[in-house]
Amino acid sequence: MTRRTNKAALMQKQFHPQPVVLEGRHVRLEPLSLAHAPGLFASAQDETIWRWMPAPMFPSVASVETWIAEALQDQSTGASVAFATVRVSDGKAVGSTRFLDIRRPHRALEIGWTWIATEAQRTAVNTEAKLLMLRYAFENQGAIRVQLKTDEKNEKSRRAIGRLGAVFEGILRNYQTRAHDGYVRNTAMFSITDAEWLAVKAGLEAKLAR
Repeated sequence: MTRRTNKAALMQKQFHPQPVVLEGRHVRLEPLSLAHAPGLFASAQDETIWRWMPAPMFPSVASVETWIAEALQDQSTGASVAFATVRVSDGKAVGSTRFLDIRRPHRALEIGWTWIATEAQRTAVNTEAKLLMLRYAFENQGAIRVQLKTDEKNEKSRRAIGRLGAVFEGILRNYQTRAHDGYVRNTAMFSITDAEWLAVKAGLEAKLAR
C-alpha cells in the first residue's frame, strides 16, 4: 500500500481518539484512572512543575482524585482523552498528559495538560511520550493537525515544543485565565501538520536513538 493510498484509507476512518495504552521502550501512557492518584501525588510535589499550569500543586491525594475525576468526566463527553505517564523501567507514574480540543470534523486535536516529575525531566520520557501520542494521532487516527501551546513567558516549554519539530504560529493575546489566581496569560501556539509528520517522526526517533 502506497503512502497516498494509506492516507486515503485513514481519511475514511472515523476520527475518534480513545483511551488506549501507548507503550514504548522508556514510557507507557496508560488511560488515566483513580488508581494512579497516589503515584501522581508523589511525583507532583515540586512547585516548579506547576508554575505555568492551569491548576495549583496538589495538596493531597484526595485533590489528585478530584482532578482525575474531573478529567474523566471531561473524557466521557468526548472532549479529551487523559493518560498517566508511567516510566517503564520501574512502573512509576511520573506525570500526565492529554489529547484535548478534539475537533472531529476537522481531524485535529491538541496535546496538552502535560506535566512531568522533576526527576523525569530531561530524560527520554517526554520525547517518547510525544512520539507515541503523535504517532497515534497521525498514523492511527488520520489527524491532519496536532497543536501544542504554552504560556508566552514559559521559555523552557517553548524551546521543548520547538525541539519536537512543531512550527510556531504566533501569540494569542489574553487567551485564558487561571481560575485559582486570576492570572491572564498570552499563549504561544505551535502545530504539526500531516505533511510535516514524517520529518518530525524521524527527528524524534533520532533523538531517542541518541
